[in-house]
Amino acid sequence: MYPKEYIQFLAHFHGDRDYFECHELLEDYWKKTDSGNKDSIWVGLILVAVSSYHHRRSNFIGAKRTLEKAMHIFEFQADSLTKLGLDKIHLDHFLKGRLSDIQKETAYQSFDLPICDPHLITLCEKVCQQKGFLWGKESDPTNNALVHRHKLRDRTSIIQERCQSLKIRKGSE
Repeated sequence: MYPKEYIQFLAHFHGDRDYFECHELLEDYWKKTDSGNKDSIWVGLILVAVSSYHHRRSNFIGAKRTLEKAMHIFEFQADSLTKLGLDKIHLDHFLKGRLSDIQKETAYQSFDLPICDPHLITLCEKVCQQKGFLWGKESDPTNNALVHRHKLRDRTSIIQERCQSLKIRKGSE
């Protein structure tokens, strides 16, 4: 009923709080299923993860900007949110409060998305268990590998892709 990438996204979001991995999982899925649609529900969820990543790093400008974009997408995606087992009303209320906290530069605190489908929660808890982390665990702000993951990751494949694209563009000129 739910895409496995979405279940994995939720497991990371609520389990190890690896928002960078959340972004990666759903971005790949979005590109396969709804590529180019910037108003996709998947983009909205990606942006919530990115906002959380920025907020935890005290990048309040980035957190605010990405959360506002997510909230804008969700305004028009009530049916999609419901189909994904999320409570649109609670999500909207919570994200408004989160945005207020970010604007006041309140320190990051872990939070859970309002999942209203108990079956979905069970699926996500199983994934967490398989991956060796707990559902609902608080984020560890001292875990630099998690908090600053974008700076620590291996970017070799990304750089190679960009070089290849540049060669192709220069070859066609």
